[in-house]
Amino acid sequence: MTIAAGSQDDNQRRAALWLLACLGVLAIQVLVQHLMGRLWICECGYIKLWEGVVKSSGNSQHLTDWYTPSHVIHGFLFYGLGHLLMRGKPWSARLLLATVIESAWEIAENTPMVINRYRAATISLDYFGDSILNSAMDTLAMAVGFLIASRLPVAATVAIAIVLELFTGYMVRDNLTLNVLMLVWPLDAVKAWQAG
Repeated sequence: MTIAAGSQDDNQRRAALWLLACLGVLAIQVLVQHLMGRLWICECGYIKLWEGVVKSSGNSQHLTDWYTPSHVIHGFLFYGLGHLLMRGKPWSARLLLATVIESAWEIAENTPMVINRYRAATISLDYFGDSILNSAMDTLAMAVGFLIASRLPVAATVAIAIVLELFTGYMVRDNLTLNVLMLVWPLDAVKAWQAG
């Protein structure tokens, strides 16, 4: 029994180190975005829990918005990727992989090249990038999605992703699927519908 207790302590210590590494990656994301000149919070000078207007200067600036569900779905997808690539590794190690991918995207998404691509190819004509706060919250939303996927059956996770996609698509005519489509292969018909 002593051996089992010792190995459990070792597993908890390793999990704590993986989670600390995740926080380190998030700190690097924040630092890089600061060095890129991103604003810490909305230029408006205050912080809102929810920004519900997509076509506004507050979108992607506050704690959450209509794109938060997309980041939760990122967590679902990255959990699946970690399951495929890191079989036998603890969930905390897989979460580190997910955090690295999400943080890399958050940094790339806020480069002038990607911001200009969003403005040219999508309905986000007034998109000027995320605030550092919003970007960090996007990464945390991904982690929430990852943790949800780690606890639920695959079918439930897929069902939640579909509901989130359909709901945001209905509410704001945009979601993760449309966002990726319009960045990679913009379609005038989709853009016209989204502008609706």
